[in-house]
Amino acid sequence: MSQGPLAVHELSYVPEGDDVVVGRLETGAYAVFPSDGAELLKRLSAGTPPEEAAAWYEETFSEPVDIDDFVATLHELGFVREDAAPTGPAVRLRFQRLGRAAFSPFAWLCYVVVLAGWVVTLVRHPEVRPAASQIFFTRSLLVVQVVITFGQVPLLLAHEGFHLLAGRRLGLPTKLRLSNRLTYIVAETQINGLMSVPRRRRYLAFLSGVLLDGVVLGILVMVAAANRQADGSLPLSSRVCLALGFTVLMRIIWQFQLYLRTDLYYVFATALKCYDLHDASKAVLWNRIWRLLRRPERQADLSRWTEQDRRVGAFYGPFIVLGFCVLAGITVNVSIPVTVRYFSLAAHSLGAGRFDAHFWDSLLSLSMNVAQTVALIVLARRKRRAARAAAPAAAPSSNSPIEG
Repeated sequence: MSQGPLAVHELSYVPEGDDVVVGRLETGAYAVFPSDGAELLKRLSAGTPPEEAAAWYEETFSEPVDIDDFVATLHELGFVREDAAPTGPAVRLRFQRLGRAAFSPFAWLCYVVVLAGWVVTLVRHPEVRPAASQIFFTRSLLVVQVVITFGQVPLLLAHEGFHLLAGRRLGLPTKLRLSNRLTYIVAETQINGLMSVPRRRRYLAFLSGVLLDGVVLGILVMVAAANRQADGSLPLSSRVCLALGFTVLMRIIWQFQLYLRTDLYYVFATALKCYDLHDASKAVLWNRIWRLLRRPERQADLSRWTEQDRRVGAFYGPFIVLGFCVLAGITVNVSIPVTVRYFSLAAHSLGAGRFDAHFWDSLLSLSMNVAQTVALIVLARRKRRAARAAAPAAAPSSNSPIEG
C-alpha cells in the first residue's frame, strides 16, 4: 500500500443521477464512479494518504474498500501523475471567442433565416429540390468527379470545424484529424473532456455539424434558384450548387446510420444517459442471436458495461437495424442509380471507338476512382494494424468502487 499522498491530475466531477462522471480534460479519459467512489477520489486528490482515505471510507460508508486496487485503477485511467511535479498553467485555447460568436443569438437568428429561406425556395421552385441526377451537372465525368471529390473537402472541414468551435466554446481542447469509416474518407473532431461538462451542454457539440450542413445546403439551393435563367432553366453555376448541395444532404442523412458512431448516435446516447451504448447494444443483440442459435459459448460478458448501458442496449438493437435500413435506402435510391449512370456514360464514351475528348475524359475519371479506392483500402489496413498494435485498456476491477 502506498504510504504518501497521491499526485492526482486535475479532474472534473459531473454528477449524473446516482453516479459521477470523473474525467481528465487534457486527455479525454473518463470513468463512471458511484458517488462514494467519487468522494474517495476527492479525498485522495486533496492529499489524504491512501491508508487514511481507506479508513475514512470504511467509517463513512460502513464497508471496507480495497484501496490498493482502487489506486491501481486510477493509475490505469491516467488520473495519477507518475512524477510529483506540478502541472503547468492551462494553455489558452485558440478560437474560443470565435466559438462563442458562432453560436451567439445573432448567429442563431441568421441560421434560422437561412433555413426558412431554404424551405420557401423548395416550395416555390420544385426544379431545385434534391435529386440524385443532380450529381451529373455536366457531360464531363472528369469534371463531375473533380468537383464532387474536391468540392466536398471545404464543406466537410466546415462541418467538423463547427464541432471544433462548439467544443472550444466550452473551453475544451478539441482537435481535428482525417480518418475513414467503411469506404468513406472522413474528418473527425476529437472533443477531449466533453464528458466533463453537464449533459445538457453536450448536445450542441454533437449537433453543430448537422446545423452547419443544413445552413450550407440552404445557401447552395437558394443560390441555385437565384441564378436561374429567365426561361427557368438552370445555368452551370446553379447545377454545380445543386450537385454539391445533394452531397451535403447525403451527409445529413448519413447521420441516421445509427449502427455507426455518428453525431446523432451520440445525441441518443447522451439523452439516454449511456456511456458506451454502441458496443453494449451490439453485444446484447448478438447475445440474443447466439441464444437463438444455441451457441451460449459465443455470448459476451455484459458486466463490462454499466447497468444503464445494458438496460438501454436491450431495446436499442432495433435502432441499429434502422441504421442499416437507412444505408439500404441510400444504396437503392442514390448509390446504385448514380453508379449505373456513371458507368453507362463511361462505357458509352469508351466504347464509341473514337479517341476524342469524351474518351479521355471518361478514362481519366475511371482512373481517379480506382486511385481513390486503393487509397481507402490502404488507409483502412493501416487503421486496423494500428488498432491491433495498440494495447487494450484494462477494465476497472469489480472490487473497486468504479462502475466503468
